[in-house]
Amino acid sequence: MIKIEKVSVMNFENAIRGARNPLNSWAKSDSYYDDQGNYVLGENDLSLAMRLAKAGSDHRKYLRQILVCMDITAPLYWWKEYDTYKVATVANSTSTMHKIHSKQFERGDFSCEKMSENALNVLDGVIKYLEEARIKFIETKDKAYWHDMIQLLPSSYNQMRTCTMNYETLINIYYARRTHKLSEWHEMCDLIMTLPYAKQLIAIKDEDDQ
Repeated sequence: MIKIEKVSVMNFENAIRGARNPLNSWAKSDSYYDDQGNYVLGENDLSLAMRLAKAGSDHRKYLRQILVCMDITAPLYWWKEYDTYKVATVANSTSTMHKIHSKQFERGDFSCEKMSENALNVLDGVIKYLEEARIKFIETKDKAYWHDMIQLLPSSYNQMRTCTMNYETLINIYYARRTHKLSEWHEMCDLIMTLPYAKQLIAIKDEDDQ
């Protein structure tokens, strides 16, 4: 499972202004804010933004200045793959090191919706032991029980992180992961395509194929 919340897109205005710096063409800018406070790209600015986006990463540096922030809750096995993009992302996560013992373990803490009955039975046994170790750690403060929890924790355990990335990184994610085996990546790519001007500025290869 994956849950994506509190999505914010920032800095469109400054990024587009910067895209016009090389040719000093600021006077041609025609974007504006609508009544809801959304930044709307005018015909001139959108045309420029699309041309630069399709021209390659050297020419579309402005996309690195369009920032997206979101809260993502996903299993550790998904985060392991997401960390491929850590060079161009920032994330603050909930801490398993400090808070793993702070709440009761239950099935809802894990991405297990596609497990077989046999696998679920195994998971339930692991959850039972993790909960026993959690209670003993709280009672005794014996780190042996804490180590049991940390080292036995399945990769299906869900973690929430607040992530910030940019449109250039989202291009890489979208094309590298949209046909991935994990359904979480499909949902992430679906979310990407709901962002402002995603079709024109992120799904640029799709635009070329039309």
